[in-house]
Amino acid sequence: MSTTTQNDSSAAVSFQVHPDSYKHWRLAVDGDIARLSMDVDPDGGIRPGYELKLNSYDLGVDIELADAVQRIRFEHPQVRCIVFDSVNEKVFCAGANITMLRSSTHNWKVNFCKFTNETRLYLEDASEFSGIKSLAACAGATAGGGYELALACDEILLVDDSNSTVSLPEVPLLAVLPGTGGLTRVVDKRMVRRDRADVFSSLAEGMKGKKAIDWGLIDATAPSSQFAAKTAEMARNLADSVDDKSNRTGIELKTVESQASEGSLKYSMVDFSYDEATRCGELTLNLPDAVGTDNTDEIFAQGSEWWMFKMFRELDDALVQMRVNMKGINMVSVRVVGDVQVALDADRVLMANQNHWFCDEVQLFIKRVLKRYDMTAKSFFALADEGTAFAGTWLELALAADRFYVLDDADIQVQLGVSMANGGPYLMGNGLTRLETRFLGNPELAEKVLNAQGVVAAADAEALGLSTESLDEIDWEDEIRIYLEERASYSPDALTGMEANLRFAGPETLETKIFGRLTAWQNWIFQRPNAVADWASMSEWIIVSI
Repeated sequence: MSTTTQNDSSAAVSFQVHPDSYKHWRLAVDGDIARLSMDVDPDGGIRPGYELKLNSYDLGVDIELADAVQRIRFEHPQVRCIVFDSVNEKVFCAGANITMLRSSTHNWKVNFCKFTNETRLYLEDASEFSGIKSLAACAGATAGGGYELALACDEILLVDDSNSTVSLPEVPLLAVLPGTGGLTRVVDKRMVRRDRADVFSSLAEGMKGKKAIDWGLIDATAPSSQFAAKTAEMARNLADSVDDKSNRTGIELKTVESQASEGSLKYSMVDFSYDEATRCGELTLNLPDAVGTDNTDEIFAQGSEWWMFKMFRELDDALVQMRVNMKGINMVSVRVVGDVQVALDADRVLMANQNHWFCDEVQLFIKRVLKRYDMTAKSFFALADEGTAFAGTWLELALAADRFYVLDDADIQVQLGVSMANGGPYLMGNGLTRLETRFLGNPELAEKVLNAQGVVAAADAEALGLSTESLDEIDWEDEIRIYLEERASYSPDALTGMEANLRFAGPETLETKIFGRLTAWQNWIFQRPNAVADWASMSEWIIVSI
């Protein structure tokens, strides 16, 4: 076999979309039921060189899906159930586009799958914390990543006909990867018996009807003539299983604006500068001079312009751009600039207004952004020096970093801060706080830090176990420069594997399993011959078969 040249195109990917310009999804909201209908444009790939046949998807399809889920949570907060279906009557979704994966670089494949799985987890997060259930109404083939989307929903309905099946056919059909999150959700979420899961995952044709129900692969079937009615019934039951939210009014999610130039990505409150030659970048979050209003109605009136929400939306966009558009950067230093008291006051305001759905959703959103930060395959070193404010919510960025260096000098005021936000709202994928993860072997130390709520002097950071190392002014500049240069010189692939294993100490969960495999075994999966070789005829056969 001859090898195929891998090319991700030099054009920067934008993660800012709007329902008015969706190419691949139709979003409709009727009261407390939202419907997301998959209608993938075969010629609408995010990169040239492949056709999105049979509702197969690429990163562009998932960007729209992620946007739609976020908009439902903020613009349509009355929604209690999302129904996923397909405009194509013959296929719900054929999964990730094989030709796209085969022609992509390793970096693109991994980050595509990370974004896909983060979006699936957002659905599960919405179900658990926001009272938004989801139903996959599957007509036609539901294969690979298409079945993974269905598995992320609370319930799955399948048409009972001669053609509609659910399947994870990657192994028997020699596709690129066997079910990124699909296999995990089959056994960990739906708790299908391991032996039956083995049989199912080895069947190219998948399963249908009563057997699929008996094995726990789906929840219900309905003949074509009754499918619409059964979908409506199941959606209504799911919606009625959670609290009524009809009194809620949504806010507009405005576009996250940024200015990109060579070596720089600037937002209103977040800056990212980088140097391809040194492979280093600097991520800076700039706090406002004052916390602003603490009135719930005034915060809600600001909507997506409320500074705390706006900052983390900008950070979220910077992280996904960093992953996909700046793949040569593997060492990122992180600073939060501003007044520690402003950060602590912001946490007080957010926590005090949790009875309002908007503030609650903002905190849930921040939790998801911090998880994306956890999952980003870059080395992060947090640097606390003069003028920085790693406090409360923003201390989480330091706790999540691979290292945290603090300038400790009697002549320079450097302050940190601890708040209630460090004790629970922002759980990691392992189900623990970042303090609990940091002090896994000594949980009493996590309590000691939480008991130090308020402003923390740099001199106390090392004693509390917050800093990796505290340095005085004489050593600061040279030592930090050496640490950054040394880290940037290492193999990015080696660092990715190392960091993925170190960042999630403690319990293994469905979430850590999924992402651990994305950054570990897929280093092999994505480099197998059928993932990179020129086998167009085989890939065409696979797409047609499923």
